[in-house]
Amino acid sequence: MDKKIKEYISKKEKWRKELELLRSVFSNLPVVETIKWGAPTYVFEGKNIVGLAAFKSYCGLWFFQGALLKDKQKVFVNAQEGKTKAMLQWRFSSLEEIDKDLIKEYVLEAIENVRLGKEIKPDRAKKELIIPEELQQELNSNKDFKEKFKAFSNSCKREYANYISEAKREETRLRRLEKIIPMILNGAGLHDKYKNC
Repeated sequence: MDKKIKEYISKKEKWRKELELLRSVFSNLPVVETIKWGAPTYVFEGKNIVGLAAFKSYCGLWFFQGALLKDKQKVFVNAQEGKTKAMLQWRFSSLEEIDKDLIKEYVLEAIENVRLGKEIKPDRAKKELIIPEELQQELNSNKDFKEKFKAFSNSCKREYANYISEAKREETRLRRLEKIIPMILNGAGLHDKYKNC
C-alpha cells in the first residue's frame, strides 16, 4: 500500500474500514492509484476517474466525470451545486451501504468514457479586464510600457490592473503604479516568483 494512502486512511479513524473497503474496489482495475489534493485518486490514461474521501458525517467517492455516467441507481449528489458540472459524489454513512460490485460497474463505465474520449470541460469564462485610470494614463503616455504590457497574458494584465484598483487611496494607487512600471518594462509578471506568466 502506498505510504501516503495508508497515512490518509489511518488518519480517518472513524471511516477506516469503509475507506479500506472502497479502496479494495480498485485493486483489480486498470487504474493508477495516487494522491491528489491530499486524497487517494484513481487515474486512467492520465485522466482522473475517482477520488476517495472522508468527512465528518460520511465517506465517499468523487467521480470526476460523474455527470456522464448513467447513474441508474441514482446514487450521485452534486456536492458543489452551481460550481461543478462534471464532478459528482457518492456518499456512504456505513459499511453496509457499500456495494463493491455496483461501484465497480460505475468505475468501469467511467473508464470506458475515457477510452471513448467523453469529457465535460469546465467553463473558462473570460474575465473582463478593467484597466484603472492611473494605469491607463501610463499606457497612453508611454509607448514602450504599452508594448510590454500588451505582451502579457490576460491573467497577468488582470493581476496588475487589480493590484492598482484594489487600493482605496489615490496615493496608494500611484505608489503601486510606480512599483510595477519597472517590473512591466522588464517583462516580469506581478507574481512571477510564484508562477510563470
